[in-house]
Amino acid sequence: MICFETHITNSTLEFFQKNLKTLVDYTKINSLVTKVSGIKTFFASQEQATELLEKIKEHNSIVSEPHRREYGDFQTNENLASQVVEYTFLKRNDFEFVLEPTCGKGNFILASIKQSNSLKKIVGVEIYQPYVWETKFKILDYYLLNKGFSKPEIDIIHGNAFEFDYEQLAKSTSHLKTLVIGNPPWVTNSELGSIDSKNLPQKSNFKKHSGFEAITGKGNFDIGEYISLIMLKCFENHNGTFAFLIKNSVVKNLIQDQKRNNFKISQSEKLNIDSKKEFNVSVNACLFLTHLNTEPDFICKELDFYSRDYITTFGWYKNKFVYSVKDYDISSIVDGKSIFTWRSGVKHDCSKVMEFERVNGHYINGLGEEFNLEKKLVFGLLKSSDLKADKTNTFRKLTIITQKKIGQETKYIKEDLPLTYEYLSSQKKFFDKRKSSIYKDKPDFSIFGIGDYSFAKYKIAISGLYKSTHFTLVSPEDSKTIMLDDTCYFIGFDKIKMAQIAHLLVNSDLVQKFLKSIIFSDSKRSINKDTLMRIDFEKAYENYEFQNAKDKITDLKIKQWEEFGEIIKESVNDQMTLF
Repeated sequence: MICFETHITNSTLEFFQKNLKTLVDYTKINSLVTKVSGIKTFFASQEQATELLEKIKEHNSIVSEPHRREYGDFQTNENLASQVVEYTFLKRNDFEFVLEPTCGKGNFILASIKQSNSLKKIVGVEIYQPYVWETKFKILDYYLLNKGFSKPEIDIIHGNAFEFDYEQLAKSTSHLKTLVIGNPPWVTNSELGSIDSKNLPQKSNFKKHSGFEAITGKGNFDIGEYISLIMLKCFENHNGTFAFLIKNSVVKNLIQDQKRNNFKISQSEKLNIDSKKEFNVSVNACLFLTHLNTEPDFICKELDFYSRDYITTFGWYKNKFVYSVKDYDISSIVDGKSIFTWRSGVKHDCSKVMEFERVNGHYINGLGEEFNLEKKLVFGLLKSSDLKADKTNTFRKLTIITQKKIGQETKYIKEDLPLTYEYLSSQKKFFDKRKSSIYKDKPDFSIFGIGDYSFAKYKIAISGLYKSTHFTLVSPEDSKTIMLDDTCYFIGFDKIKMAQIAHLLVNSDLVQKFLKSIIFSDSKRSINKDTLMRIDFEKAYENYEFQNAKDKITDLKIKQWEEFGEIIKESVNDQMTLF
């Protein structure tokens, strides 16, 4: 039977059918339910009890599903909830108090009840009323089928997790061995706002970002992270455990911010789950488990949830936040400041007309249009997907480089290159549609990510989109430099041997181990300028033998090797003028 938009099992239905007359007095039926199951205040009013009474008589109802994103995002299936609880209770099995701040359909609570007879108190908070009823009915059904089992005091509360008084709850349960468990929403505040959700916290800068960061992306916080922080703040002094299913990015943030928050947590574990299998969503997520009321530590062990295979230990080590403590310990010698300035490639935001192919001496753009150009401003272009080989001097795409530096006037194109100007003018509507403010009040056909460095003959390049830390040596085609797009990062050289040495060093075992030790591969942009600027070329050079370099670089002379050594001892400002 369906009531309160949730299914009622036969055993629970039979219980209420036997006590049908008692439903006319909700205080009496509440007392009976408490005696049977431990659930306090099963019905909040006589109206609710009467509604169930009428539904039993009708024995017919229709259920509607809520917007999953608004009410808890994705409900944890019973099997996964059982596995999470089983693993948590393996760590310790003497919990007395279980709290689930967004309890949904109650699978974690029910799994905890099944796992232990030592529980004294359970509290679940849920904003969606039908889930509150489903949780209550599940618990009642369990105790009706298991009448001899001990019953904790149970409160399943219809309320907003962002408004509930957890501080008061923490004070009243401070003497109990505590398990805070659950699966908070996997969405951000802006996503919930976009569907006009009421399931939102009061607007606050809870991570204390600066004004600019709070306005931009860093102010768009994850709801699961918000709830996790509330739980850790309120219950860090409890003797117990915190176990949440949350996104990997949230765990990374919690451990990274632990240096500032200094919560009383330790022995943290991140157990990766298969979200596609468990929730049918493509989100990197895990079980984050940590122990409360301990001496704070700042690292977390990463494992596979299903096999328990060890992956890495990440967190704070040698005063740096790293992905692999072990690899960083070996390679931290090259963690410093790059003498070379890493740059991103050309940005034009107009790929359909600014990127094209060469076919039989003609050019064809992304619209399928064929046209002619003077060769002067036409350059080969590489994208992230092109940086797979160790070395390359070939390309699939070409582009027009209209400026040698940002803001340069482009009127010269009309005078010197009539075919190019005719083509660009014919596509002006596409340039005018560019939304980014960087093009506002700039010359026609402006581009960004351009400067003297863009025209260096040889480039050491890496993709900023993909997870690979492999670097490609890009050489000119017929003495003309090849450009990179803005998804790539690079440093440039005018001498081939200097480029080859730099290429050798960044692909060396030491630098590769260092990069892998600090890069979190499931980050959106795991490779960025800040990461690359940490490569200390001087240390990498000192830890590489000339003889080994000679074996890998054809015709490398000791004089060239030493020349590179002198270059990397120059000041950063000097280097910016050299390359």
